[in-house]
Amino acid sequence: MAAAVFFGCAAIAFGPALALVLLTVAAEPLRVIVLVGGAFFWLVSLLLASLLWFVLVRVGAQAEPRPQRGLLLVGAAASVLLQELFRFAYFKVLKKADVGLVTISEDGRSPISLRQMAYASGLSFGIISGIFSVINILADSMGPGIVGIHGDSPYYFITSAFLTMALVLLHTFWGIVFFDACERRRYWGLGLVVTSHLLTSGLTFLNPWYEASLVPIFIITLCTGLWAFVTAGGSFHNVLKCLSCKQEDDSTVMMYSALQVPCED
Repeated sequence: MAAAVFFGCAAIAFGPALALVLLTVAAEPLRVIVLVGGAFFWLVSLLLASLLWFVLVRVGAQAEPRPQRGLLLVGAAASVLLQELFRFAYFKVLKKADVGLVTISEDGRSPISLRQMAYASGLSFGIISGIFSVINILADSMGPGIVGIHGDSPYYFITSAFLTMALVLLHTFWGIVFFDACERRRYWGLGLVVTSHLLTSGLTFLNPWYEASLVPIFIITLCTGLWAFVTAGGSFHNVLKCLSCKQEDDSTVMMYSALQVPCED
């Protein structure tokens, strides 16, 4: 049973992300590089957040023997802000790299677009964030022990898996919207991304009241996904055309008059 819980929760948490990587990233070397680079930037933000938390705990321990809830809120908010700060730093790095790619390209165009870089970087932020948030939970799911035997919620593992899945998708959507807002200098878009990230992290403090945390988080995920879809150039017409699986008729007319062989006398 423990193995079933482990693999089931791991599939829920990282199944969509794995599918996205295999179908949209793995075949393109530049996207893989952007994916790995994004994970590195997120890890640096985690390192700084850990150092800040270490200082906060040491300072708070002088007044209280245990970290208070307010200290946890401050630490979570600081971690979110650092992640968004390093997302902006990664955007700047990718913009400079894009200039170099344009310079060395034969046709004067970049082999990877800004939207593709935004998608790959957001996906990398989500995957590495999800790994660090759920890896210990998955390790505990292997046992020994039974969740809920002392009156706690028996849905701890599966709700953590769904929360991780939402977090991975949210980071992917945030990356698309964030890069577009930076490119177009839409500061309100940046503010909404940071605000929704802070709100999502704050909702996790309602656990184990999972109805009050998971439902709003998935609503935020859906709304942010629609926003990212429109930002990336998607439309309802394209969705219908994709679902219908109809191919457009090739109405191109080719002129052969200049290529005709002269008639023999």
